[in-house]
Amino acid sequence: MHHYLLGTASWFTAFGIQGVMFAWLVTMVLRESPEMVGLAQMTLLLPGTLLMLIGGTYADRFGGRRIVIGAQSVAACAPLLLLVLIWSDMLTYASMLVYAVFMGCATAFVTPARDGLLNEIAEGRVQRAVMLASMIQFGGQMIGFTLAAGADLVGPLVVLGAQSLCLALGVLAFVLIPRPHEGRHVRTGRLLASLAEGARTVFSSASMRLIVVQNVAMAIFFMGSYVVAMPLLVREVFNGTARDLAFTNGSNSLGLVLSIVLMLRLGDVTRQGRALVLSQLAGGLMLIAAALMTSFALYVLMLFIWGACGGIAMTMARTIMQEQAPDAQRSRVMSFYALSFMGAGPLGALFTGYMVELLGPQQALVLSGSLMAVVACILAVGSNLWSLRAYQVASA
Repeated sequence: MHHYLLGTASWFTAFGIQGVMFAWLVTMVLRESPEMVGLAQMTLLLPGTLLMLIGGTYADRFGGRRIVIGAQSVAACAPLLLLVLIWSDMLTYASMLVYAVFMGCATAFVTPARDGLLNEIAEGRVQRAVMLASMIQFGGQMIGFTLAAGADLVGPLVVLGAQSLCLALGVLAFVLIPRPHEGRHVRTGRLLASLAEGARTVFSSASMRLIVVQNVAMAIFFMGSYVVAMPLLVREVFNGTARDLAFTNGSNSLGLVLSIVLMLRLGDVTRQGRALVLSQLAGGLMLIAAALMTSFALYVLMLFIWGACGGIAMTMARTIMQEQAPDAQRSRVMSFYALSFMGAGPLGALFTGYMVELLGPQQALVLSGSLMAVVACILAVGSNLWSLRAYQVASA
């Protein structure tokens, strides 16, 4: 399992670097408008909408290990493109969009393939494996944010080189994972039938349907806020730098990691659905509180608590999907899980960009937090998630 966790850490360290550098280059170096920032973030996320399900199907067909090695190898080349453009003083908004498409396509194949591998190394402890992988994921992001914070001092070329190196090291880690029985589930030439089979599995389960619904809401209201409104708020309200942007992202990830560590110490959560709903409600309220802060320190503190809520929510949602996924369809089921979050991300980025332009970054965050709190209340009173217990998951 340690090779899997190392590969996961490398990807998310690079992802953390990207989260800061992409926003910094678009908002603070190129000085683009809120609409253009939203369009750039939508472009980064859009390939997930188009290719995530195909990525999951091919992972079931050829094996997740094989797909993740190939896709992450391709991803390792993308930061080098930006490095060359910056070095030659040719960086433009159009080149940022090319990079976004490049990385978005790689992500669409890496994500379901890596998630499909998780159960194979979980040794029967799915919730614990999900918690460990999530802790490594957000811990890696924190390391990435820390590395990206040095862009003002050491320059973007060094940071982008570190991003590419992290991705390359992750490829090596996945190469060292023992070969599972790959490609035994999906026959060549049945791509559409395989997609349809995965869709029937997901939408025939009431619990998995609700996970998809809340993931879409979280992508629109939370991810859009994270990738569009927050960088603009740091720029326009707090007159921030790349270091400040990395600091806000890092505080959010620290909250995520600490909440997962606490859950690991307390043991498996029995009422997974109730924990999910309550954490989403609290997250919406914390986002509203963050928007109302006039002190940068208090703003960072609210983002830390918001991250802690997100750590609980994402762990519970991912655990429910992992435990329900049939062995032969795991990558496809998890591709629907990833699609519902990452695929709706472009809508969230576009929605938030327009809301920031119309209302300003603070009011846009208040609106997004309020709408997510409403969604959580609806799920609490109008679905079976509130009463879902861990032993019900397998048969839900």
